[in-house]
This record gives sequence, C-alpha cells and structure tokens, in this order.
Amino acid sequence: MFSSSTQRKNWMFNSEQDLANLRNESNRNFVNDHGHKEGKGPSDFLTSADERILCKKYELYLREFCRKFQPSMPRSVIGTSFIYFKRFYLHNSVMEYHPKEILVTCVYLACKVEEFNVSITQFVANVNGNREKAMDIILNNELLLIQQLSYNLTVHNPFRPVEGFLIDIKTRCTNISDPQRLRPAIDDFLDRCLFTDACLLYAPSQIALTAIVYAAGKMQENINDYVTDVLMGTDGKDKLNKLIESLKNIRTLVKNLEPPPKDQIRIIEKKLDKCRNQENNPEIGRASCRERV
Repeated sequence: MFSSSTQRKNWMFNSEQDLANLRNESNRNFVNDHGHKEGKGPSDFLTSADERILCKKYELYLREFCRKFQPSMPRSVIGTSFIYFKRFYLHNSVMEYHPKEILVTCVYLACKVEEFNVSITQFVANVNGNREKAMDIILNNELLLIQQLSYNLTVHNPFRPVEGFLIDIKTRCTNISDPQRLRPAIDDFLDRCLFTDACLLYAPSQIALTAIVYAAGKMQENINDYVTDVLMGTDGKDKLNKLIESLKNIRTLVKNLEPPPKDQIRIIEKKLDKCRNQENNPEIGRASCRERV
C-alpha cells in the first residue's frame, strides 16, 4: 500500500522548491568540499542549474536504453529506474557520480526489484561499447545506489492504478462505452510524466487519474461526473478541490516540459570532465590499476 510505504514516508516532498533546495545543497556541498581541497573557486564547477540540464539529458538516454532493451522491458521497470535516478541526484552531485554510470545501475537494480529476471551478462549485452567495463561499473555502483536510496527499494508506479481506474470506469462510468480507447493517450501522458518531478510530489494514483482525465479530454469524452460524484462523492468539497488542484499541477508539469538545450549540454559536459571527482572516474581507476601492474 502506498499510504504506508517508505516512498510516501521518505521520498514525497511538498513542493518543487523543496526539491530545488535539496539539489542546491548537494551542489553546494560538493563545490565547498572540492573547492577547498583543490584551491578552485565556484566558477570552476557546475551550477545546480547545469546539473539539472545534464540530468535531463541522461533521463532521455535512460528512456531510450529501456525502450531498446532486449528482452522487452516492463513499464514498471522503466518507471522504477526513473525514480531511482531522480532520488539519487536529490542528495548527490553529478560532479561526484557521473549520470551515465548511475543510469545503467538504476536500470539494473530496477530489473531485480521488479523481478524482471535478466542476468548481468544479458543486461550488459544491451550496452554499447565495452561490456566488461559496463559490468564493472554496474556491480561497483550497485551497493552505493542502494545505500543512497536508504534501502527503500519498493516503488509504487502509476501504471497499476491506471488499470484499476479503467476497470472502475467500465463498471461505474456509463457514458464511456470503451475505456480502452483512452489507453494510447494515457500511455503518452505517463511517458512524458517520467521526465518531470511528479513522482516526488504526487501519489501514483493522482498521476494515474491525471493521465486518464487528460486522455478523456483528448478523446472528447467527459469523465468529470465520474471524478466528482463517483470517486469523490462522499469526501466533501475540500478534498475534491485539493484533488483538482493536484491534477492541474501534474498537467502543468507535463505541459511545461522542455528538451535540454543541446548547445549548453556540450559546454556543461566539457566542464564536468574537468571538475568531476576523479576518484569516482572508472577511467582513472582502470589507468591506475594498469600503472600499478
């Protein structure tokens, strides 16, 4: 149950500002720590805004990796991967741990937790480039990721609530004869929602209901009575108003999505190569090993 889960207790936040504060703090801690050690100033490091742009870029990579994965990956694994990735970078800087390395670890851990049974060998077969290196990165980062998630690995995604709502609509919303007509638009909305912070701000059932309301509007179906009378009929006007506000906010998050600016990404990545913690750079680690040998 989401209501009694660690997700609700430890990983839900009141506002986007709360999330920004955590990300700013992670950035500030890294800059203060490494600036002091290395004699560098703030301008030598990425800003918190730079980090957000970079994370958005690697979220696109995450989605593409999952989309192409063989065997075909369940949506629950994709959703859980995104949530792990977002949680990790609430408390860690991309300058400390590079997103391209954390990304694949998030997906691998999500496969385990969601019981999508693929071996590490099968998993890295989906990785372009040096698969032995990819295996080392994933296995070396797996425990780190689990620790940074505070061992809270169970994730409640909106996909299951969507199925519940569609069954309920078929039973109790008589003006929609075939709720399955809504599914393509629901899936599209939920895919775009992955790239927002909705999963850190709103319950999975609220995200699911927003997707259904959005899809109904796209198909020119009216489910307002279902929401107000069937779902919320006995809960009073105050709870209904709060729900409507949450649905509007989730739609706004999705509506305001913008792709990360490519020209800025190139500059940020060049700067990251210079300011990242080289102790966590697997390339440096492998070179050091060769030198010792």
